[in-house]
Amino acid sequence: MQYRECKATGNKLSALGLGCMRFPRDKAETERMILTAVEGGVNYFDTAYFYPNSENTLGSILAKHGKRKDVFIATKLPLMMCKKAEDFDRFFNEQLKRLQTDYIDYYMMHNISSFAQWEKFIKMGIKEWIAKKKDAGQIRHIGFSYHGTCGDFLKTLNSYAWEFCLIQYNYYDENFQAGKKGLQAAAEKGISVMSMEPLLGGRLATGLPEHAVRVFAKANPGLTPADWAFHWLWNQSEVTVVLSGMNSVSQMESNLNSINNFKLLSDNPAVYADVIDIFRRSYKIPCTGCGYCLPCPVGINIPACFSALNARHAQGFMTGISLYMNSTALITKHSLSPRLCSGCGKCEINCPQEIPIRKDLKRVIRSLEPLPVRVAAALIRSIMAR
Repeated sequence: MQYRECKATGNKLSALGLGCMRFPRDKAETERMILTAVEGGVNYFDTAYFYPNSENTLGSILAKHGKRKDVFIATKLPLMMCKKAEDFDRFFNEQLKRLQTDYIDYYMMHNISSFAQWEKFIKMGIKEWIAKKKDAGQIRHIGFSYHGTCGDFLKTLNSYAWEFCLIQYNYYDENFQAGKKGLQAAAEKGISVMSMEPLLGGRLATGLPEHAVRVFAKANPGLTPADWAFHWLWNQSEVTVVLSGMNSVSQMESNLNSINNFKLLSDNPAVYADVIDIFRRSYKIPCTGCGYCLPCPVGINIPACFSALNARHAQGFMTGISLYMNSTALITKHSLSPRLCSGCGKCEINCPQEIPIRKDLKRVIRSLEPLPVRVAAALIRSIMAR
C-alpha cells in the first residue's frame, strides 16, 4: 500500500480508500471485503448516514475483529435533514452508536451544493457545534463533501478552517463541479482532497465502449481501464485518497493490485483525450448510480433506466433493452416503466449531477420503449397471464 500525508492532520492515509455506499448484499462477503482491505493496508473508510445500513455494517465488523483503532472512519452529517440546531447532536449521536465508536476521525458536512446552503447552517450555529465536538475529542478532523459549482466551492473552501474535503473527480469529470481548479485551490491552502467517483459509478472500468478499451490496451496492454482511471488520479499529488465503492472481494483485490503496482508515470494526455471523446459520444446521461434520486414516489428505478439507455448507445440495442427489461419489469403486470412518472420533480432536487431527470426519462422511453417493444411486451404479458 502507498500512503499520502493528510497535510492538516499529519495522518498517513492509504492512497486507496473504501467507499462504503455500495456494500454487497451478502454481509459475509462484506466482512471478507473489509478484512481484505485492512489486511491490504487500506486505512480510510468513507461512509455516511444516508448510505443504506452502511454505518451499522462497518461499525459491527470493525468491532467484531477489533480493527477500530487500525483505521480512520470518515462519515457525514446529513445536513439536508437538519431543520434545527438540536438535530446536529441527534444525528451525530446516532452515528456514534451505529459505528460502535466514541469518536469520528474524519467528519464531513454532507453534500454541500451551494455557499448559501453552508451560510444557512452557519446561522444555525454549526461552527460552534463543531468546535465543541472537536474540543471533546468526538470529532478529530472536519471537512465537507461537495456537489455544486466551482465558484461556490471556492467560497465554501475559504469560509472556514477545513482540514479536508471530498469532491467528485476523475479523468472524464476533470472540470465538473469543483474540478481541477477546486482541487488545486484546496491543495494550496493545505486542505487534503479525497476523490469520489474515480470510476464514474463503474463506467470507466467495465462500461467503456469497446473502441475505448482498445485505445487503452494499445497504449499499455498491462493496465486495465480501471487502472488507467486510478493512475490518472494517483499521478496528481494534490489527491490524497481515491475512494472506490468496491462491492466484492475480487474488486478489492484488483484495486489493491492496482495501487501496489502503481508508479508515477508520464502523462498520456492524447490517450485520455481519445477515450474521453469516444465515451462522450457513446454515453448520453451522466448518471453515476449514486441513488440520491431514490426512492421514487411511484417506484421507478431511475439509475437503472439511465444505465440501460447508456448501455444501449455504448454497447448496442440488445444489451440496453435487456437491462431495461430487467430494471423495469416491463413484461410483467407490475411494470415500473418511466411512463409512470408523475413529474413531481423530487428526484431532481437531490441529484448531485444536476441531471434533468424528468426530461431524460422521456428520452429513455423514446429510445427503449418504441412501439414494437411496447407491443411485444404487451403480448408477453398477455401470454404470461394465461
